[in-house]
Amino acid sequence: MLFATHAVGVRDMSRLISRLRHRQFGVRVTTTWVDLQAYKEIKEDQHPIIVVSATDIVDLLRRNGKGSAIAVAAWLTEEFPRSV
Repeated sequence: MLFATHAVGVRDMSRLISRLRHRQFGVRVTTTWVDLQAYKEIKEDQHPIIVVSATDIVDLLRRNGKGSAIAVAAWLTEEFPRSV
């Protein structure tokens, strides 16, 4: 199993923020986590950004009965069967 070794940092968030225009919002989805400093800047400056991190994804899967790798694999196979 592979584990992420680094977070989404200030630089990555700044790139997203710089692309937002009037009345737009951003969504950052990551299978890792957001660095504390980057998250603080989003909150303190009230940037319209939604962050979905690895723990959020795992929580959603668990709440929907997909709490193991086997359950997720079965669900994906059922929902997205391979065409031969």
